[in-house]
Amino acid sequence: MHDDPWEHGHFGEEEEVVFGSIADDGFPINPDWLRLTSVGIDIGSSTSHLMFSKLIMRRRSTEMSSEFEVVFRQVLYRSPILLTPYSDADTIDTDTLGSFVKKAYEEAGFVQDDIDTGAVICTGEAVRKHNSDSIIHMLAEAGGKFVCATAGPNLEGILGAHGSGAVARSYKINAGMNVDMGGGTAKIAVVQQGKVVETMAINVGARLIAWDENNVITRVEKAGHVVGRNLDMDIKIGDSLTDEQKDALAEQLAEILFMALTRSEYSPLAAELLVSGPLKFEGVIDEIGFSGGVAEYVYDYDSQDYGDLGPMLGAAVRKRLPALGIAVSGSAERIRATVIGASQYTVQVSSSTVFVSNPELLPQLDLQVVPAYLPENPNDLTREAVSKAIAEGFERLDIASHEIGRQIAVALIGPVIPTYESIKAICDALEEALKPLSDWPWTIILSADVAGLVGSMLKREHKVAPEVIVVDGINVGEFNFVDLGSPIESVEAIPVVVKSLVFEG
Repeated sequence: MHDDPWEHGHFGEEEEVVFGSIADDGFPINPDWLRLTSVGIDIGSSTSHLMFSKLIMRRRSTEMSSEFEVVFRQVLYRSPILLTPYSDADTIDTDTLGSFVKKAYEEAGFVQDDIDTGAVICTGEAVRKHNSDSIIHMLAEAGGKFVCATAGPNLEGILGAHGSGAVARSYKINAGMNVDMGGGTAKIAVVQQGKVVETMAINVGARLIAWDENNVITRVEKAGHVVGRNLDMDIKIGDSLTDEQKDALAEQLAEILFMALTRSEYSPLAAELLVSGPLKFEGVIDEIGFSGGVAEYVYDYDSQDYGDLGPMLGAAVRKRLPALGIAVSGSAERIRATVIGASQYTVQVSSSTVFVSNPELLPQLDLQVVPAYLPENPNDLTREAVSKAIAEGFERLDIASHEIGRQIAVALIGPVIPTYESIKAICDALEEALKPLSDWPWTIILSADVAGLVGSMLKREHKVAPEVIVVDGINVGEFNFVDLGSPIESVEAIPVVVKSLVFEG
């Protein structure tokens, strides 16, 4: 369907390319510019949807750097919103979801080979369904070159803050707040100077209770029962809800949400519904914005009834906003804020100090990076400090270190003085944190140039049982996935492909 050979960064041997010319899209045609077609798929507890985008990337410098930056992004197609299908309470309906995705590709005019990159994100209650992991990898394999992630409430809050544009806007204010409201939870993120500084989550959502066209209840989450009991309602599947009951439930949920937003003392009900938090940030909040499905109703952009509390909850939140005394910002994306339209790829090379206990381990593909930020002062590097940094990294990505179900890459970011004491502090903390990861090789990324020392101590002094891969001099952060290539024998180095989820803003 694409006649422009540069749409996918390649061209045939018989095709003549005039370097320095301008394409129809207005950007140059030369090796310093890439054109990618991407797709983001979001499988949420309430809704699922896709977004296709065209991404134009430019090499960061005039030198032959491998790093590209996004300079233009065009949304090519937004799918309809699908209520996430379930075959039973614990199982996502694979056939229905697969048919929906297939139809979206057809309507967008794409086939698998057209897609260069993208992401599959599974969020909310959908993450907890027993077949969620197999579904996102099935979709990824069918869709092209993807990164895959499951997102708990903390990561959802971070994704929503980026996707809504709140993070980008935060450079212009003291501090802002983004509220990502979905079917099961509301995730609140505090943003400052381009960073998410804190997140929290509470069980306030549109589909805690759902009903059919006859107002007969078809779904009740645990939190829905809790809120109902507080209002003296015995909510059961098969019973009916009146409009007055719906309004009362929505008002109660909005009241609970505003306890969190105003950082007030929580009622016993609010405390019971708390997932993580409450917020500890005590500074002034200059603006507040919303993302997620309920945001469509908060901003009064949608009035469609999906058989849940969405319209009533959005209205209840909207009428309380003036009392906050905070400017209400717009949102770059609302229900689609966590749909990532692309993955930006950069290639870095780890130096000759790499450590690989078994060369047959390479290559390793699509490892989610868990960033751990070491103390800025290398003299403060202790086992306790490294352990704290790793624990915070796992927490931000909603990964329980004792329940790691896949291979990941722990990235220790920060300066390191190469002394025996500092290397031992790092290895002691890594040995403790990665102990549950016994079924996979331990992959460690360092920004400091000490990979050989760390790898050697782990295997030779600590004698850890798993195989170990340590690379250094690599720049990674949040929302990164990495591929580790086969060693370049001539220089004893390893190529590392860093894939970064891309946001508008």
